[in-house]
Amino acid sequence: MSAGQRVRAADRLTAAEAADVLALADAAAASDGVFPLSEDTLLRVRHSGHVDALGAGSPVHLLSETPDGLAGYAYLDRSAGELVVHPRFRRRGHGTALVNAALAGQEATVRFWAHGDGPGARALAERTGFDRVRVLFQMRRSLAGPLPEAPLPPGVTLRQFRPGVDEDAWLKVNARAFADHPEQGRWTIDDLRLREEEPWFDPAGFLLAVDIEDTLLGFHWTKVHPDGIGEVYVLGVDPAGHHRGLGSALTVAGLKYLAGRGLDTVKLYADESNAVAVRLYRRLGFEVWSADVSYQKTR
Repeated sequence: MSAGQRVRAADRLTAAEAADVLALADAAAASDGVFPLSEDTLLRVRHSGHVDALGAGSPVHLLSETPDGLAGYAYLDRSAGELVVHPRFRRRGHGTALVNAALAGQEATVRFWAHGDGPGARALAERTGFDRVRVLFQMRRSLAGPLPEAPLPPGVTLRQFRPGVDEDAWLKVNARAFADHPEQGRWTIDDLRLREEEPWFDPAGFLLAVDIEDTLLGFHWTKVHPDGIGEVYVLGVDPAGHHRGLGSALTVAGLKYLAGRGLDTVKLYADESNAVAVRLYRRLGFEVWSADVSYQKTR
């Protein structure tokens, strides 16, 4: 670690520190063409002063500081996280220092996400002994022109999510649908409520598939980003059900909702290893736009 450079760990950020992290992330996005932090990390930064509202876990914020300001930031939660260095401070050892600080005190596996799969992330991973273990595709399609048809199974109808009523049922189906997913499957009521409080949240775009008894069978939660791009935010079907074709029907229903909002483009995220989901989305007109990569080091 060079003179004037140090990494400090904190379980929460002050408002000023959070603002510095967000400014650093914006600078990196302007330079790299991709935002370096996920939505979940952004929520942890913005709401860091209210740790109890962020659900279970032991999150750690790592700050690589210099006399000239914040040079780098890493977020670590349950040995998985993200890392970004300000463009003005790159190639000075801040990335390596943040990785070493993250490894200190960790007894097992440490993982970092690199958004956009850039050469800097690949070089840092190679230098610090991390292996490429997971790829998350961002897929996109146009909403212009005709959309595919995919009718709901018999006896299934759609309605919108009701805040204050549907949270428990949704969390149970979400947990079953994503039982093997390392992030989505562990959502808590706090994770859900934080998003309900976000400016973009709109229950009209949170579509629930229910049977005649109003039992939740599946869902398609859409999102509209400030740049005007729609997203298949979370799409899931209860594996306990036997409703063939519900996943396709829910996807198309969400696409039609977003198109009805006047949007031109929609995106989604799918694991490269989930061949079934990738095939489904390709069949519905999606193509790979970019990729995020998870790098892992086992102690």
